[in-house]
Amino acid sequence: FFTELFAPQAATGLVFDHVFWQPFKQQAINNSSDLAHDVVALRVTSYFLGACALGYSQQEADKKAQQAMQYFVQVRSEFVVPQASCQLLAQLSEKYPLVAISNGNVDTNAIGIRGYFHQVFHAANGVKQKPDPQMFTMACQSLAIAPEQLLHVGDCGRADIQGALNAGCQAAWLSCYDVGQPLTVLPQIELSAVTELADLLL
Repeated sequence: FFTELFAPQAATGLVFDHVFWQPFKQQAINNSSDLAHDVVALRVTSYFLGACALGYSQQEADKKAQQAMQYFVQVRSEFVVPQASCQLLAQLSEKYPLVAISNGNVDTNAIGIRGYFHQVFHAANGVKQKPDPQMFTMACQSLAIAPEQLLHVGDCGRADIQGALNAGCQAAWLSCYDVGQPLTVLPQIELSAVTELADLLL
């Protein structure tokens, strides 16, 4: 898709992978540091700058950037949430108000889990990414609770665990995926599977 969308006749053979896009991503952040906290705007701007570098006019580059972002979000949300996870969310949401906070851009409606959450926050439009405390604070405010009453479940040692603890919240580290940054501070709980929450909270 990206080759068809971006490569003019003279640029066939280009591989539109992270190596190609990284300089444009860095250029976008250099031009506007706030973009580092908005993955959607950052990606669109990177696409735009890359298209301009390939020789497209600004108008054409903007159109292609929007098309590419639409395709990315569609593909990003083309997965099935395991039934066990949906069942867990349903059970938890009957007992606790749930809030999702994300640095990413997965469409929770598209993957069928939006209905389990009281509120969903994304880092965008001035809202900073984890580990910044902003979204943790927003989550607590939306639930009208103190930070220490919130248990944040996440898989990244920096964004999720360090972020939650720095915001005064409790943290549960989901260690089974081996993704994100390693731990530098200890969470209150380690989970080898998210379904272990049922034994702790239900």
